[in-house]
Amino acid sequence: MFHDPPRFPRGFRTASRNVGLKPSAKDLAVFVSEVDAAAAAVFTRNHFPGAPVIVGREIIRRGVLRAIVVNSKVSNVATGERGLAHVHRMATAAARALGTSPDRVLVSSTGVIGVPLPIEKIERGLDGIAAELVDDPRVGAEGIMTTDSHPKALSLGVGDATITWVAKGSGMIEPNMATMLSYIMTDAAIPAAELDRLLREVVDVSFNMLSVDTDTSTSDTCVILANGMAGPIDRDEFRTALTAGSLRMTEMLARDGEGATKLLRATVRGAANATEARRIAKSIVNSPLVKTMVHGADPNVGRLLMAIGKCFECTIRVDATEAWINGQNVVHRGQRTTFDEAAVRTALATDTTDILVVLGVGDGEATAFGCDLSTGYISENAAYYSS
Repeated sequence: MFHDPPRFPRGFRTASRNVGLKPSAKDLAVFVSEVDAAAAAVFTRNHFPGAPVIVGREIIRRGVLRAIVVNSKVSNVATGERGLAHVHRMATAAARALGTSPDRVLVSSTGVIGVPLPIEKIERGLDGIAAELVDDPRVGAEGIMTTDSHPKALSLGVGDATITWVAKGSGMIEPNMATMLSYIMTDAAIPAAELDRLLREVVDVSFNMLSVDTDTSTSDTCVILANGMAGPIDRDEFRTALTAGSLRMTEMLARDGEGATKLLRATVRGAANATEARRIAKSIVNSPLVKTMVHGADPNVGRLLMAIGKCFECTIRVDATEAWINGQNVVHRGQRTTFDEAAVRTALATDTTDILVVLGVGDGEATAFGCDLSTGYISENAAYYSS
């Protein structure tokens, strides 16, 4: 059962501050374990990774972390050698403040691309931050937000252990690894190599199936830390809980997409294989026309057929294709049914739209997570750099 309010596993704490990157909102956060933790991570596949991602890939190879330090507002991307130097300075300052070594600190940055990181403000801001460490993960979540409308944190008990998720992300989201920034912490005792395998397995069905706007960020990072303070745990139970929480966080991120008013879930069954099911489900949640149909509660089923049919590389049998919108059958054997338009409009008017497509060609299945598209998305992004 998910905890309300969310809480940290044994030995984890957080703090966040405003250090001057934003006018007043919190813009720096740290997450700390009392002891060294086994760790694994996945990062963006974008060809222009941020300096923290470049350094993070090296740090995580050791499989051990003690802390994570994150700044918002400036992403430290496309900043060359100076950006890399700033990552090392940020890790060193955090290590000094938290009583560990720089090679035990993972750095993340999120925000505007191509702007030099104000490293001096961050170094000054980290001084004395250990005195402000608290047990509420929402405090850290607040410090990593960019265009998020609210801090995102949740936790779940599994056996004697706890798993906690803290994440941010509203726009520039269609990860090819994880989500914008997502930090998972547990007190279960699991070695780094096993954590890596579990994380990739879970990310594949959760964060990697999330898309707000089809855009893969240069800063995407998903990290898991296990400090072992709760001892060993049943691996199947842990995997189940890790999957459940990651799916819940994926939906939280989708619901808070920039300008979003609705969660959109697209499930594809009966595809030729899982790869094709994933491709078609993503095509549905990524279609601007499907997204605006959902936003306007407009039962324009032709848009759904278009999104399926444009997956040229996938096996589609028109006469076997079926589709439902929130339980209303709208496509039968590839043709629009004579559904009750008022009933479908009412179904679309809820805050969650579930689209189910059954292709009838195989046993591939996948679910993608997204949101509607509103004028709020345009307003949010038309002046993001300048704001």
